[in-house]
Amino acid sequence: MFRARARWWLLVLLVLVGGCRCGDDPNVGGASASFRPQQEVVDFGRVLEGTQVRRSLTLVATGRAGVTVDAVTDAPFFVVVSQIVVGGSGTGTVDILFSAGSTPVEGELVLTAGRTTAKVRLTGVGVRPLPCVPTGECLDSRFDLESGQCIESPLSDGASCIPSSRCQENGRCQAGACVGQPRTCNDDNPCTEDSCSPALGCVRAEVACPSSSNPCKVGVCDRNEGCQEVDVADFSPCGAVSCKAAQVCFSGTCRTVKPPDGFVCAPATPCQDEGKCSAGECMRPDAGDLKPDFSAELGGAPVAEDGGPVLLADDGTVYASVCGEDGGCWLAAYTESGLLRYASPYEDGGVRTLLAASDAGVVVLAPEALEAYAPRGVGELRWRTSLAFSDAALDGGTPEGVPGTGTGRVALTKEGDVLTYVTWSGDAGTEPLRSRLVLLSADAGAPLAMGPEEDGGGAARLAVDDTRGAYLYTPWDGRLAFTSWALPEPGTDGGTAVAGFASPVGPYSADVSGSGPVLATRQADAHASGFGAARPVRPAFATWAGASTAEVGPMFGPAVLEDGGVAALSLEPLGPGVPGGASSLALASGRLLVGTQAFVETDGGVLGALDWDAGTRTLSPLAEPVLMSPGGTTGHALALACDHTDGTPCVDAELRTVLRSFSSDDGHFLSEVDVLPSPLLPGTFHEAALLEQNTVGVLADAALPNGQRQAWLEWIAFGNKVNQCALPGRVEVAGAVFAGNLLHVALRRDGVWWLEAYPIGGRAESRGWPQRNASPGGTRRAVP
Repeated sequence: MFRARARWWLLVLLVLVGGCRCGDDPNVGGASASFRPQQEVVDFGRVLEGTQVRRSLTLVATGRAGVTVDAVTDAPFFVVVSQIVVGGSGTGTVDILFSAGSTPVEGELVLTAGRTTAKVRLTGVGVRPLPCVPTGECLDSRFDLESGQCIESPLSDGASCIPSSRCQENGRCQAGACVGQPRTCNDDNPCTEDSCSPALGCVRAEVACPSSSNPCKVGVCDRNEGCQEVDVADFSPCGAVSCKAAQVCFSGTCRTVKPPDGFVCAPATPCQDEGKCSAGECMRPDAGDLKPDFSAELGGAPVAEDGGPVLLADDGTVYASVCGEDGGCWLAAYTESGLLRYASPYEDGGVRTLLAASDAGVVVLAPEALEAYAPRGVGELRWRTSLAFSDAALDGGTPEGVPGTGTGRVALTKEGDVLTYVTWSGDAGTEPLRSRLVLLSADAGAPLAMGPEEDGGGAARLAVDDTRGAYLYTPWDGRLAFTSWALPEPGTDGGTAVAGFASPVGPYSADVSGSGPVLATRQADAHASGFGAARPVRPAFATWAGASTAEVGPMFGPAVLEDGGVAALSLEPLGPGVPGGASSLALASGRLLVGTQAFVETDGGVLGALDWDAGTRTLSPLAEPVLMSPGGTTGHALALACDHTDGTPCVDAELRTVLRSFSSDDGHFLSEVDVLPSPLLPGTFHEAALLEQNTVGVLADAALPNGQRQAWLEWIAFGNKVNQCALPGRVEVAGAVFAGNLLHVALRRDGVWWLEAYPIGGRAESRGWPQRNASPGGTRRAVP
């Protein structure tokens, strides 16, 4: 009985022991082991693309026993340590990384311990940053992650910076602006003219010594002695050259000699070797066609005002205004090697015509407005100014009618300010009503000064002398007038100097105190331009302390009047004028060639009328081009000529175009040359320019019997056509410009418009009045 009872107790004990669960940890009796995540979602927020962010998730033990948790997730989320030990009744931490891309993403973190599994949602937004470029030299731009925008802040004062103008150096940031010290460009060489261009920095040009009246002497500059005359090389031509007789220089004297065989009677050209005398005749090898340095398709037809420039060239860039058949019109800029810099569409797609170009901008004529485009970059529109000037008239009013200006009535100052003669006409645009001379700022096109309203108007010509002022010729009344800008005068206290226009206007000051660099300033009309009260004058006016007043130079551009108006421009007539002249005006070395009629000193008084009656032909002078030699001693003009002597009119096929040269001493006739390529075929003159060594370059064409045209580049010296080269193919020439050692031509060949450049075997003259608009840039300004 006792044995049966023992087995029963043993059975009860086994049942009790088998039914007892003492926890997952066999070493902890009576305790449970599990966990739970403290968050259901881990949000990483906005994270920059390409960076990693770490977040931590807390795990909480739900019992007194410790537990080991496995953590798993997928890219772009990563677990730093995949097994986490959570102590009993304690916590553990899971570290998670988010590697951001450029889009929002979601993922899942899976946590497992034994038979317990928990899932946590993971979220993050990858953000691609904007390229933050500061808008100013002294500004810092950073990407703000939360807003997704670029935020600018000024750099600390004193931080180094690069001034926007290359006429300043050692820039330092002040209140978010880069302020530099004026750059000195004086190289202490009296044989160079030193100036500063905001775009180019220091610019140096050789001093142009006065031209000698003796063709066998030339002015050269010596560093110690200054300008002086020296003999030209022996055998240099000083007049007409042939193999019968040649005028050449010997020891500074022009002599006529009989050339021996082998004497060079014609210089080499880009298409032909030099000619040499043989048995009294000038023998030349056969000439070939000119070969272009480059040829670039324009993509449309070049457009120009009647008589205006088709092409402009300035600072290594060639400009054309082009219109496509259905693509609107645009300003095209090419390098001198023919690469397209930019094609800048006009805002309304309408036609614009070129007027002038400088490093301040490219000025074009729009309907009843002037526009200026940047010469670099993408050629953006810098400013547009209505010719109505309704808000800036000197007397508070504007003439009624349609305003207009154009070629010859727009000139640029040395600093790029725009001088324009505006005429208001009737609604039909035919009856001139009133006129006015206006000066616009280069940087904003704001009116700076205006002349008085005048009755009448029409075609006129402006020319700027950088050292004096501007000249205006109005052919309808024969007036030649001058407007001057005064030089600065030192203040009585040795401090600020004040300068202004000849008429009473507001202040225009320059610091000449001797304590630092001189920097002229002027005030712009705030209402007209939207700019502040003062702005610096271009650094061409800057010099260093200790300079005399005369060294500071002229100051183009007035200040506002005290009542907020625009300053006045006075027009001073020069003598009796030149009545009956054509619309032309050339300026060089203190002399003017006016209206193809007379030479006039720049301070007034007629030197002499041009002798158009010399010879047997009846001549009708062309308005332009008229050219003036660098020394102002010789003028060149073109005319239509006809051999009829009985008074009967000539038909077009009988008309020839001739180049006549005149002495500026008394206007007497020097020489005449037919500039058309063939003496038998009719043709058209296109462009002329002064070249080095007393040569005139001419581009003209001939009308072939089959109706096609062939163009020729010609060289004319001392009354002789010394050489000519044909442009390849049969072409239609729209226009051309001589610049440096190249002739740039806009032409159509086989129905396609091209811009091409041809060598001219030398250089275009940069002094005097070298071509139609005085310079390749059309900047109707006398180049010293």
